Amino acid sequence: MIKSNSLKVSILIGSLIFFAACKDGAKKTIKTETVTFTKEGILTIYKAATDSVITTLDIEIADSDYETETGLMYRKGMSENQGMLFSFPDIRQHYFHMKNTEFPLDIIFLDANLKIASFQENAQPFDETLLPSKVPVKYALEVNAGLSEKWLLEVGDRVAFNKL
Repeated sequence: MIKSNSLKVSILIGSLIFFAACKDGAKKTIKTETVTFTKEGILTIYKAATDSVITTLDIEIADSDYETETGLMYRKGMSENQGMLFSFPDIRQHYFHMKNTEFPLDIIFLDANLKIASFQENAQPFDETLLPSKVPVKYALEVNAGLSEKWLLEVGDRVAFNKL
């Protein structure tokens, strides 16, 4: 009887170890595709005072609900000559956050006439703090952090863009 009980205990322990090992082995790795930049347009920023070109960017355009909600989330970064232009269906104060955004950004808010209305500079990765436009806007342009300062952008500078 003792041998029988110890055999049962040994089988039970062996089964538990086997099932635990199988459970760990059954974990699946979720693979996600890398989100890459898709050029959908060209955007030019002009100095208000002189109407001279400050810079030209290749842009992605976020104009659907999904695109405006996702933005640049889940990306590792973008080139200095790239940006994402958000086009909203309404003119009002809009809010951004950096949830699931892996690199710092400048957010340039534009009014309905494509003039710079306000900025949120150096928005930090993964920060869920709401970043308001401060005034009613129709568009927002996200670029790498520090570029607004590098380009000496000011409220009133204007933007023009063409979809491809």
